[in-house]
Amino acid sequence: MKTIQGRKILITGAAMGMGRLYAERAVREGAAVVILWDINQEELERTVLALKDSGVRLMPYLVDIGSLDAIVAASARVRADVGDPDIIINNAGIVRGKYFWEHSQADTRLTMEINALAPMYITREFLPAMMASRRECRVVTIASAAATVSNPRMSVYCASKWAAVGWSDSLRLELVQAGHSHVKVTTVCPSYVSTGMFEGARGPLMTPVMKPDYVVDRVWRAMLAGKPMLMLPWTVTLGKIARGILPLRAWDWVADHVFGVYHTMDRFKGR
Repeated sequence: MKTIQGRKILITGAAMGMGRLYAERAVREGAAVVILWDINQEELERTVLALKDSGVRLMPYLVDIGSLDAIVAASARVRADVGDPDIIINNAGIVRGKYFWEHSQADTRLTMEINALAPMYITREFLPAMMASRRECRVVTIASAAATVSNPRMSVYCASKWAAVGWSDSLRLELVQAGHSHVKVTTVCPSYVSTGMFEGARGPLMTPVMKPDYVVDRVWRAMLAGKPMLMLPWTVTLGKIARGILPLRAWDWVADHVFGVYHTMDRFKGR
């Protein structure tokens, strides 16, 4: 896919942060329709107001993606209003930076619903039409570097992102195996990004907190190319390799005392 010009793109968490940047990029590159899903009505209205003079058709929907019923209803509205999207960017996510026993049951459930289940539910709604279209389609899921290493104060978040990676990359293989290689899946595993979501967290050794514009540009190019996996920055790949090679106790020592991975959330505040 060389361009998204003339395509319909659905972005979750589109009202602010990186979701809004994806929406701006889609508008700038001439998408036919930009479908914006978010739970924050005020921010969603601001984003639409900022982009409304672009000439691109904007379709905002107030959607609680923590609810399967809400996803099903919103998907039906999208199909009725504009038809099925050609591109899905599963961007929305939440984090609770606590020890596991400090999470309420509601926090744990919500984190899993939004970070792990919602991308599956949303993609399942639109995937059959993508498969039947025979034109180049894309599914992008924003997971996390937390899906590659264990980390204190991120146990539930890590669980949700490990699930997202396992599902997304398996879906990629299933589509190829079933003869639907025109639908390409990209799984994204970034380290910390300075959107405010991880305010107070610090990057491990040689892993700076990344600027949102940089990450969006890299994800966009990977999406167009149909790149299966994108890890940002390069130290995420290094950490994954080291964890696979070293005995667990040795890796724990390196991650803790050399890279500082196990203390990145010590001063987490969040948005």
